[in-house]
Formats: sequence, structure tokens, C-alpha cells
Amino acid sequence: MLDPNGDQVGKIRDVVIQASLGNRPPHVKGFVVELLAMRRIFFPMERVRSISVDQVIVSGLVNTRRFEKRDQEVLVINGLFDQAVTRKGSPQPVTIFDVAIRRSRAHDWELSEVALRDAGNRRPFQKGHVTIVDWSEVQNLLAETPEHSAEDVVARLREMKPADVARELHDMEPTRRSEVLAVMEDRRLADALEELPEDEQADLITQLDPERAADILEEMAPDDAADLMAVLDSELAEVLLEKMQPEDADDVRTLLSYDSATAGGLMNPEPVLLPADATVADALASVRREEITPAMAALAFVCRSPLETPTGRYLGAVHIQRLLREPPSALVATLIDSNVTPLPPDSPIAVVSRYFATYDMVCAPVVDSDHRLLGAVTVDDVLDHILPDDWRGIQLDFPYREVRNG
Repeated sequence: MLDPNGDQVGKIRDVVIQASLGNRPPHVKGFVVELLAMRRIFFPMERVRSISVDQVIVSGLVNTRRFEKRDQEVLVINGLFDQAVTRKGSPQPVTIFDVAIRRSRAHDWELSEVALRDAGNRRPFQKGHVTIVDWSEVQNLLAETPEHSAEDVVARLREMKPADVARELHDMEPTRRSEVLAVMEDRRLADALEELPEDEQADLITQLDPERAADILEEMAPDDAADLMAVLDSELAEVLLEKMQPEDADDVRTLLSYDSATAGGLMNPEPVLLPADATVADALASVRREEITPAMAALAFVCRSPLETPTGRYLGAVHIQRLLREPPSALVATLIDSNVTPLPPDSPIAVVSRYFATYDMVCAPVVDSDHRLLGAVTVDDVLDHILPDDWRGIQLDFPYREVRNG
């Protein structure tokens, strides 16, 4: 496993999968990765950028917490390989020799094919014939999932957008919600939490054990995680911060140090950052990363090193639309828009909202008195704070499906 710079992160030792209901292929959750220190960790598929024959390229921070398999999860190498199974329509005994995974239309990873080896009447040292079949031809590949199990619900939620998942969680009975939370993927739960009212976010996060709650908070956008932390009991919030990865916890602590109704409290400390010598090709590669939201991708910020907030001296911002019109070899420093005025971190929400309305912005830089970039505010963050406090609850209770479908 390599990072985007080609440096080795660790070695992949296994693949974590989970059963889906009915005729849906098993869902690939992530890899078990052995770090150079011989510690085995879990790395989610959401952060995998590409897979080839001999390497996997990943992005994002590595959670070094030791891997522990959860209920309903199955390890491919240690759990499936050499397992005796039955192929549909064939009495011949077979065992699992290998499996293939692929990316689905929903951009998830799923188990697609199974290599089966003849298991019966083999002489010593005889390998046996291997046949590759679709996963659905293996009758007992994974344990059967009850028709109305929590796994059934999670399989259905995978096809929904985060706001729709939030609505489903909002409408569930408490017992059913707890069952679903227990088997839901961390990244999807984090995305859904961001769409719930803060009181419901707090209620759900407190139902989880602290270790998993910290994992969920790490998957959330730092500004959303900080908003959630602000409504939790201070002692619980501190426990969760201690269990989070230091880099993620530091971002949240920084945001909590600002008034929530200021640019500093609204900002995301992980904008698109570029060095002064970056080219248009470099910039476009940065903004097309899957974890970058459309609003955050609207601007790339050019700074002196260090290229992590708070950065070195802030030089300016470049619009993605301008990047699309320029040759790939052009330097982004020559394309800076001098009309993008930075916001001080103590700018109140009234000033920030007028700034966005006046200049038709969807993203704006937040810069301190030493000309260091601290983060960026996006228009959705502003809307979250100028709408009524209970707007998310109203939205969840509003029958928008009927309106949208006419």
C-alpha cells in the first residue's frame, strides 16, 4: 500500500467484507494493513484511489489503531480461502481458491467473482482444476442474512444520499436505529450525521462506544465535528478528542477555540492548498480528489510552506473555472484572483454572509493577522448558521419526496 507520493504505507494482509441482502454482492469495507512496525490496522475503501496488480494507492490519514474484526465482518484470506462451498447446479465439492473485487456504479467496492478449486478425489500434491464463477453461483459463500435484519437496512441505505440516510435514521424506532448503527459503515454514518440536527447527532454519537465514536468524528468534516463536540458534555467531548487521531483532534480543538458564529468557527481547516510553483495540472489533480466537496473545490489557495493550516504566507486564490481555461503547464501563481479578499477569523456571521452575497462566492479564505491561511468557509457552512436552529429537523419532517416527484 502506497501513498500518493509513492511512499510505502504498509502491506495488505487481508480484505474485510460484509454480507449484503438478497442478490446484492458482498460489500468490501476495507483492507487489513500491516504497518512497518508489524501492527495490523484497518484502512477503509473510501480512501483507496487506485488498485493494480502489485500495489494500492491511498490518500488521507492512517488510523494506527490496531485492527479488531467486528460482528458481521468476514476476512477474505483468513475466513474464505479454502472454505468448502457448493456451486449452484453442481454436486462436485469445491473450495474457495481466490476472489475478485470491483468498483460498483455507486463507487463502492464489492466482491464480484470467486475462483473455485475442485475439492474431491485429488491425489497428494495435485492442485485441482480451478473455475472462475460469478459470486452469485456460490450458494453458501457467506452466512445467510435475515430478511429484515439490520444488514438489510444498511444494504438499502448504501444506495441513498447522506440527506436521505439521515431521514431514514430520523424516522427509525430507537431500538431499530441502534441495531443499524452497530453495523453501518463509519464513513456513511459520518456523512449522515452531518445532515441531522445537532441534538440528534449528539444522541446518536453517545450511543456508540467511545472508540467507534472517535472513528466517526474523524470521518466527519472538521467543522461539522467541532459543531457536534460543542453540544456534547464537556467531559465526553474531551474523552473523544483524546481517542481521535492527533491531527484530527488538533483541527477540532482549533475550531472550538473560535466563536461558532465567526469565520474562524465556520471554516474548514482542510482547504485545497498549493505551493507557489504548482502548475494548473497539479491544481486540477488536487481539486478532483473525491473527498473534496464541490464548494471547497471552487477555489485553490496558493501559499508558502508549510502547506498545512496554519500555512506559510498566504499568496492568493485561484478559481477552478480559471484553471479549466488555462494550459496544464501554466503556473497557478500567475492566475491568482486579486479580488478575492480574505476574511479575518473573528469576522461575525453577519459580515461573512454579506461577503458571500455581495461577491457571489461559494468559498472564501480565512487568513490571520500574520497572513497565514487558517482555512476556508463555504456557502453551505454559512447557510447552516443563518437558517433557524431547527431547520434540519423541519427539513427531515417535510415530505419533500412528494414535492420533488411532482
